Amino acid sequence: MNFPEPVYQLALTRVPQIGCVLARALTEAFGSAESIFRASRKALCEVDGISDIKASCIKGFTDYESCLKEWEFLKKHEIELLFLTNENYPKRLLNCYDPPTLLFYKGTANLNASRIINIIGTRNQTEYGKHLTEKLVETLAPHNILIVS
Repeated sequence: MNFPEPVYQLALTRVPQIGCVLARALTEAFGSAESIFRASRKALCEVDGISDIKASCIKGFTDYESCLKEWEFLKKHEIELLFLTNENYPKRLLNCYDPPTLLFYKGTANLNASRIINIIGTRNQTEYGKHLTEKLVETLAPHNILIVS
């Protein structure tokens, strides 16, 4: 069981009964996803919120090969993987009770920019919605604002 850290990070998101809140608590306790999987059941149970059943889910995880394939796909398509501890992980999200354990992105955006706006739309846009969005983006572009869609 010797994989690169991103494989363990992906694996952590697939462990049954371990959501964002517990993944964060485990990461704070052990420092890395790999360390979580290498920890003893007893050490895992010492983390607040980790019962013997949840520790068993972690210790019983075996699907590393599909995580390795996913990581290879991400690398091939130049998709970045941001784990909670990554220096580029959005700091604002870390203020949330349950920040996503992993984020995926493609490009060169600074996710910790001081000015960020999110644009959320529908799959079936209207002509009016398309025009309004284009106008909004044109207006914001000169102001050095990160636009996240």
